Amino acid sequence: MSQRLITKAVEQYQKARLQFVQTIADFATKPQNSEILHNAGVIPMLRSLLLDTVPGIQQTAGLALGHLAENSNSLAEIVVKEDILPQLVNSLASQNRFYKKVAGFVLRAVAKHSPDLAQAVVSCGGVDALVLCLEEFDPGVKEAAAWALGCIARHNASLSEAVVEAGAVPLLVLSLLEPEMALKRITASTLSDICKHTPELAETVVDNGAIAHLAQLILSQDTKLKRQVFSALSQISKHSVRMAEMVIDAEVFPAAFVSLKDPDDYVRKNVATLMREVAKQTPEMSLLIVNYGGLSMMIDYLGDTRGPLRLPGIMMLGYVAAHNETLAMAVIRSKGVPQLALCLSEEHEQHIKSATVWAIDQIGRHTSEHAKVVAAANLLPKLLAFYVDARSSEDLQAKSKKALKNILQKCTLISALEPLLYDAPSNILKYVVCQFSKVLPNDSKARRLFVTSGGLKKLQEIEADPGSTLQEYINTINNCFPEEIVRYYSPGYSEILLQRLEGYQPEDSFQTPSPPPEGQ
Repeated sequence: MSQRLITKAVEQYQKARLQFVQTIADFATKPQNSEILHNAGVIPMLRSLLLDTVPGIQQTAGLALGHLAENSNSLAEIVVKEDILPQLVNSLASQNRFYKKVAGFVLRAVAKHSPDLAQAVVSCGGVDALVLCLEEFDPGVKEAAAWALGCIARHNASLSEAVVEAGAVPLLVLSLLEPEMALKRITASTLSDICKHTPELAETVVDNGAIAHLAQLILSQDTKLKRQVFSALSQISKHSVRMAEMVIDAEVFPAAFVSLKDPDDYVRKNVATLMREVAKQTPEMSLLIVNYGGLSMMIDYLGDTRGPLRLPGIMMLGYVAAHNETLAMAVIRSKGVPQLALCLSEEHEQHIKSATVWAIDQIGRHTSEHAKVVAAANLLPKLLAFYVDARSSEDLQAKSKKALKNILQKCTLISALEPLLYDAPSNILKYVVCQFSKVLPNDSKARRLFVTSGGLKKLQEIEADPGSTLQEYINTINNCFPEEIVRYYSPGYSEILLQRLEGYQPEDSFQTPSPPPEGQ
């Protein structure tokens, strides 16, 4: 009788523990329950259940802790303060694959929030334990470990170096070859997080042969995998010419261009980012993209997207055009200027406008032909409006001012320059007047148009300091016209004529006509 009662009591205890931990794990999946569970003191209870003799209870307790830590930065800090992480790490080597997945989840849930919490995972030996999990046969264990390592590495270079020094990279690269799609995705994401910080970290990934394996995955039908693959390749390419060349040598282009039309926004954005990072390195790399037809596809991409998705494409056009006048003309021939003008009018975010203005600057600054295309698109008044608008960000104002100066110094299109005579502040006006002083002396039609349109009259109204550069430009222009025409349009000249009229006396020989005889 007593044995049966004791056995029944033990069974009830085990069932109660299991029921408790399962209920808490279910509640923990909902963020709104996190604070209530914490106030009820469940974290210390779950910590004790991690040492339970029943594996299912251990794993469910770990799952509940992971959800709590994932939902809240403050609860993740409490998990650290309760010394749960060393307990997880120390038991990893002796536990089964289910426990290892759960442990990886908890470490990831803690590490993702901040560099300090990620450092707590590193300090308790978590990185070394996770790297060992990458050697496990079970792909789920590898996935959990790779994901946790990515959450550690993404914060900064120091944490990423800790992951590299633990020997994670070769095992991560090997994981790209695994058949499981989820593992490929997480691995590519983690490699991207490692590469992004410094050239040295990216070099480690490259030296382990990652580029070739990533390049083979760009035509995958899995959308989430393609996102991460293109992200990793762009993070590698951005650091140096050598690494960008290795990406090109892996024949990523032109195959990647197909994904500029992918239904997924993030795939398209990451492809555009990759093209930007490669194009900015050298003129030769930009030319290669142009020759493959990438430029026209990028301009189509800008027409199909809105908002932040446009940003890498806009910058890619700017980098291509910045290299030399030939590449800038290639952007023009591909109808890049009208597309950038459209972006400028459609986008409302200041940083996107700034990038667009910068790209326009890179196109128009080379020669008079380049500047003429920009001016003909009516972009100069827009740049001026951004510069003088107090609501524009400092960056947008600075870039607009620089673009105006660079383009104006090359622009010879009189019809585009003249409106600026009326609106430009003095520091911009001198560049406008300078261009008139270059064009008008050699173009009679332009001189006539300058008079009939009111430009000469406006020029006389400009107040310039004697001996200043602006005054010299005005004098040069005035010397292109007869003196009486310049006087006629000078301020106050009409008053002088009226004064002369008032003081004018008819000649003596002038006689008033006689009235006609009466009757006629």
